[in-house]
Amino acid sequence: MSLGIAGRQVLLLAPAPGIPVLGPSGASAHLRGIADAFLKRGAKLRIVAARASDRRGVHGEVGVAIETVNVPGWPSWLPKYRERRESWTANKVARQALSGPTPALIYERWSLFSLAGEKVRQDTGAPWILEVNAPLLQERERFEEVRDAVYAERMQRQALLSADRVVVVSDWLANWLEQDIGVLHNRIRVVPNGTTGHRGRRAETRAELGFSNEDFVLGFLGSMKVWHGVHRVPPWVERIPGAKGLLVGSGPVELPENLVQTGSVSEARSADLVAAMDVGLIPYPSNAPPWFCPLKLWAYRAQGTPIVASDVGEIAGWLGEGDRLVRREEDWVAQIQSIHGQRNAPHRRLWTHVLDEALEGLL
Repeated sequence: MSLGIAGRQVLLLAPAPGIPVLGPSGASAHLRGIADAFLKRGAKLRIVAARASDRRGVHGEVGVAIETVNVPGWPSWLPKYRERRESWTANKVARQALSGPTPALIYERWSLFSLAGEKVRQDTGAPWILEVNAPLLQERERFEEVRDAVYAERMQRQALLSADRVVVVSDWLANWLEQDIGVLHNRIRVVPNGTTGHRGRRAETRAELGFSNEDFVLGFLGSMKVWHGVHRVPPWVERIPGAKGLLVGSGPVELPENLVQTGSVSEARSADLVAAMDVGLIPYPSNAPPWFCPLKLWAYRAQGTPIVASDVGEIAGWLGEGDRLVRREEDWVAQIQSIHGQRNAPHRRLWTHVLDEALEGLL
């Protein structure tokens, strides 16, 4: 247990403009989980972020005020250097952070063009933990656009090589940091994700949704991104007798008559909806990124909802007894049907467990 932070000033930095603390994405939920864990461990928490929310609305809550900065705009006729906007935002986050009490610890969610944590450490001497959830330059090259790759590479290396501790969610990321970036092994800590402690209401929620006891509810939790594989769920529902679909999250997806999509919901409601599922699906395609640690996996396990998952990344090592791993595409329907009527023992890996492991031996 991280008793070393009880009563001490902790600074949580979230400099990425696209990951507001109260946003709907898993990244934002992760931020809120870490913030809640600090508060539960008795820290005097201060959050400084690029944004508290954005056009997608306010989702979730944290137990302290969120200090934000103005994210600068950028002229459309000068696209090459648009990444500077993210750097300037991070610098503003650092300046705002330095305007308050001196922290005993700095915890930053890594943003590709941020050196906010380094700047605060230089002025305060506080240890700086950098949380890394993906190789951000690779991720951006794969899914978005990198306008100035040389600048991005320089910023990435400076941040990753400077932090006192780099906390990563998978062994893949740990190996990447060591082998490709040159981060020392003893500065890397592998800490898989967690979830909230909410206990879902299975029977009541199924009744609210109009599901009968005989319905076999195939569930998916997360955003409806193509690489999440959610588009594969409706055909499975149609092929399995008595199956219904429950999609918990926002984004466009085709909805046959026997599927329900809830949109974004609170963490507590999410626990109810996951508990109402008969199977929790992790249907990533084979070319999904290998570095991630799905929040949905820990949410399913927390409610004892059996999982059927793609064999990608390190998912196999995080599944529990009774879960199924799909290695061949043609086996999906059979594996889903094989857990009909099954419930697993709940396994709750809480954000406080995540935080304890991240801080172990540092304070």
